[in-house]
Amino acid sequence: MEETPALNGHNKQEFPPMHTAEHLLNALMVKTFGCERSRNAHIERKKSKISYDLPTCPSDEQIAWIADEMNRLIQSGMEVTYDFVTIDQLPAGVQPDRLPDNVSEAIRLVRIGDYDLCPCIGLHVNNTHEIGRFVLLGTNWDEDKHSFRIRFKLEAPHH
Repeated sequence: MEETPALNGHNKQEFPPMHTAEHLLNALMVKTFGCERSRNAHIERKKSKISYDLPTCPSDEQIAWIADEMNRLIQSGMEVTYDFVTIDQLPAGVQPDRLPDNVSEAIRLVRIGDYDLCPCIGLHVNNTHEIGRFVLLGTNWDEDKHSFRIRFKLEAPHH
């Protein structure tokens, strides 16, 4: 029988569909704009907001495309799976700088199909179909900080 890896403690209870949507949106923004994953996210059951450091504000067309692409990714039905690795086994592209200083021996990687791979100890859905519909509530651009904020909610999936 495999031993269950000991993970760092976790201080909050996520809403799994919203948390998985955050991972997808992070991957989409990184792939589209070449930015880093967000360092400023407020993920809640009813609505969430995530900020990205970008050189310029995305156009209205790019913003509409982000929402459409999120729904396409969600509907593609990607499996969400987990791997456990040590810090020395982190795959290329997975940034160890986001891990806590007291990171446990075992690091849990959350994989969303072939689209995203990120260390995380939070709760997630089993398949992106379970996320529901991504609804863009609005965006803000802070010219001084070069910060682009996306506000969104999720509508329950139709069965």
